[in-house]
Amino acid sequence: MSSPVPRAALADGRTIDRVGYGVYKVPPEDTARLCSTALDAGYRLLDTASLYGNESGVGAAVRDYLGSGDRDELFITSKVWNDDHGFDATLRAFDASMDLLGLDRLDLYLIHWPCPSKDLYVETWRALERLQGDGRVRSIGVSNFQQSHLERLINETDVVPVLNQVELHPYLQQRELRAFHADHGIATQAWSPLGRGNVLDDDEIVRIAAELGRTPAQVILRWHHQQDILTIPKASTRERIASNLDIFGFELDDARMAALDGLERGRRFGSHPDRVG
Repeated sequence: MSSPVPRAALADGRTIDRVGYGVYKVPPEDTARLCSTALDAGYRLLDTASLYGNESGVGAAVRDYLGSGDRDELFITSKVWNDDHGFDATLRAFDASMDLLGLDRLDLYLIHWPCPSKDLYVETWRALERLQGDGRVRSIGVSNFQQSHLERLINETDVVPVLNQVELHPYLQQRELRAFHADHGIATQAWSPLGRGNVLDDDEIVRIAAELGRTPAQVILRWHHQQDILTIPKASTRERIASNLDIFGFELDDARMAALDGLERGRRFGSHPDRVG
């Protein structure tokens, strides 16, 4: 089936799906099945990482899809883990990820965390530049970078990250960081767009969902979409996988958008980037 997901332009001329399927904490033994379910539902972006331990399952789903589909329809993301920072170590980590995925090129490779205490993210970024220059990865970006980390990459290296994947949901809206992204052509992609499930029971979101005949998750993901924030929600059932993608047939009006905007609490459910080493 064709994908219902619109794509967004990246600064390097590529495009990326506005909603993808994330596999953080998806057990390796379930990953291939759930990724195939997501692909059947219309997802074309699969987001994994070395840390997740399930790259091989993503690769198995991709190979199954390619039995009847086109590789160019897919968008596969992976990430270099903190223990592999540094130029040579990053190149080795990329090779290991590609072996597990069974792919000859990647669509997007990210530095998973800046790990400022190691002070190796600039060197790691230069390895990503090399991989892109060699044609092994189409686009390169970062994850969990704060403005100071991005400014250093911009000032000291040749390629501006096309994307920064960060924790972002109605309780943590990252407005200043998003404004910096917009000024520098960096796409914002939200991991944990549903606040690891903690935002789904918010009274205001539940009220809006009931008014619209939608799920709380759909309301939250639509709020992201209307602000040009890309998302990679995780789900573990066929129904929720499909439901999370069904956000393009309705809109939130100004009042409802303002209500969700008003939920900002500065609350993280994941780690702070300065404290991950």
